[in-house]
Amino acid sequence: MAVIKHTEEDVKLLARLLRAEAEGDGKLGMLMVGNTGVNRVRAACLDFKDITTIRKMV
Repeated sequence: MAVIKHTEEDVKLLARLLRAEAEGDGKLGMLMVGNTGVNRVRAACLDFKDITTIRKMV
């Protein structure tokens, strides 16, 4: 179930981010990085402005 709009390229980009940021932390660490990224796209956060896509988040 998708909670944000994405393309296949967005998924590949997010996968590269997960490995770069948390590969050493295992699957749970990569999952947490992915959840944080998706939450930044979904939420209207005061700290992260105009993040409306995965590409902008990365």
